[in-house]
Amino acid sequence: MKKTTSFLIALSLSFYGSILAQKNTVISIVERPESHTVNSNYVSNRYPLQPLSFIKLPVGAIKPGGWIEKTLLLQKDGLSGNLGEISAWLDKNNNAWLGTGTDYGWEEVPYWLKGYGNMAYIFDDKKMLEETKTWLEAVFKSRRADGYFGPYIEKNGKPDLWGNMIMVWCLQSYYEYSNDHRVIDLMTDYFKWQLNLPDEMFLKDYWENSRGGDNLLSVFWLYNITGDEFLLKLAEKTRRNTANWRQRSQLPNWHNVNIAQSFREPATYFMLSKDSADLMATYNDYHLIRNTFGQVPGGMFGADENARMGYIDPRQGTETCGFVEQMASDEILLRITGDPFWAEHCETVAFNSYPAALMPDLKALRYITSPNQTISDSKNHHPGIDNRGPFLSMNPFSSRCCQHNHGQGWPYFIEHLMLATPDNGIAAAIYGACTAKVKVADGKTVEITEETNYPFEESIRFTINSAEGVTFPFYLRIPAWTEKPSVEINGTPVNVILETGKYVRIERKWQKGDKVTLNVPMKLSQSVWHVNQDSRSINYGPLTFSLKIKEDYKPVSSTETAIGDSKWQKNADSSKWPTYEIYPGSDWNYGLVIDDKIPLTENFKVVVKAWPADNFPFTVNSVPIEIKARGRKVIGWDFDQYGLTGELPIKENLRF
Repeated sequence: MKKTTSFLIALSLSFYGSILAQKNTVISIVERPESHTVNSNYVSNRYPLQPLSFIKLPVGAIKPGGWIEKTLLLQKDGLSGNLGEISAWLDKNNNAWLGTGTDYGWEEVPYWLKGYGNMAYIFDDKKMLEETKTWLEAVFKSRRADGYFGPYIEKNGKPDLWGNMIMVWCLQSYYEYSNDHRVIDLMTDYFKWQLNLPDEMFLKDYWENSRGGDNLLSVFWLYNITGDEFLLKLAEKTRRNTANWRQRSQLPNWHNVNIAQSFREPATYFMLSKDSADLMATYNDYHLIRNTFGQVPGGMFGADENARMGYIDPRQGTETCGFVEQMASDEILLRITGDPFWAEHCETVAFNSYPAALMPDLKALRYITSPNQTISDSKNHHPGIDNRGPFLSMNPFSSRCCQHNHGQGWPYFIEHLMLATPDNGIAAAIYGACTAKVKVADGKTVEITEETNYPFEESIRFTINSAEGVTFPFYLRIPAWTEKPSVEINGTPVNVILETGKYVRIERKWQKGDKVTLNVPMKLSQSVWHVNQDSRSINYGPLTFSLKIKEDYKPVSSTETAIGDSKWQKNADSSKWPTYEIYPGSDWNYGLVIDDKIPLTENFKVVVKAWPADNFPFTVNSVPIEIKARGRKVIGWDFDQYGLTGELPIKENLRF
């Protein structure tokens, strides 16, 4: 049940006066957006599906600004934007996805195209659009008379549909950008083919069985456009043939990407079943993995390839694939539930974990990144990590899944910076500089610009422009971590008590140039990880901090240090795409000295520095916020027999 606190009821005279001063602006605090109405401008869930709380705008409607734009430009000029000259899977000769041969017909091409294509749509870049079209036209050409499309792969006599699941997502983004009806025709025929496939042949391979929720989302996407009732039958079929993510104290498997990607499946099916047990199963999965393996900062969990009992220290990590899939899950769950929890978690991963997995120029990445990682080399660290091979260096030629899949992270994040609401309004739930064009009440289009250096700044400023005055609601998420947040409209403070972990809803007749400023004061806080020796991490707002150590970068051969199943094109220039090993150039084995008898703020000093000239805040030298703290070296804490950062010392034996 939605709870709404209306500030037009039982108002004090002084408060009522502030409302009048805002020209009958109606302000309320809500736990979720209103969803009893249907957005008249954008495709949303149609009956009998549960209404969405937020509706994603078509890709390209939101243009990034600030450091987010800088990051996406680095991605365009970096590995994701140029992977076509490196990856053997993107070689146009003998490529199964292009119909020029039989090789490279599985997940790598659509993984890459998810990020590359959406980046092309956001930038509206002609060259990138042409490259994207090359691959998509081949997909259209591959359609068979029976409805199947793309390379046909069999495993144990059954079709493997995992690669197709990803490509369907690429087609959905293309349809949002182009309105090309061939997408609808292809998906309709393909899903009829799926419906006719016997259950014993459907979603039986490990990957597709774990990730059937991706197929389910696409089925619902198409149903919302066409209303074809056979799609609801296919949704039920997909659910019963997907791995069981509804177990109380167990998961179908403990693969890190499967978990980050698939735990959302019950909540996805909740849109059809309307059974709260499905929704709660997703929340349970989220907490289940983190109760033991997620006793670490950064929003993720220590699984390396697979989570293993006995390997729960913060030196265990997550694949880069896991970061971007977790962000995507958070974004999807935000739209389904409206719960600000998912927006906050997405920001946690995006601001603290994902940037650490890539080189600052975004031209190389690390397969596994962990919170306590002081060495990034090309050695085999098994069984310290659950992988055999060189999985820790920054290698652009390696990690074939993450190499192709990492590029979706920032484009999908940008696509969720502004959302439409069922009541024909606009919502900002995940924050970042951008400009969006959004249709609101009466089909009128407004342009809304968000200016901020968030999360390195406490002020988030919005400017609304429209050709004429237009009335619609504007929702803003009030972060759970802030204290004494405030809102101003055109420079006038709004006399409303903002409740953290909820939304402020502002409805008024907006005029050209109207400005809204949300101030979210950041405070120091600490997380105590009881399962891991009561260790602590220090936060400032949505940011989690780490010890500043000197980094020594050592260039090594990209081809000689690549993982065993890596493949690259014959003419790929490895000197243009170097691999780096990173070693600590200063001591790292320190523990914090905290006096619990005094306030946390007296143990630390927050230092705000000048904003970096290159507009990129995610390097040791450019980060604009630092925390000064007292610490001592921990005796005996060193690298272990596997060449990894040693496990946290047992607290009872802790010596300085």
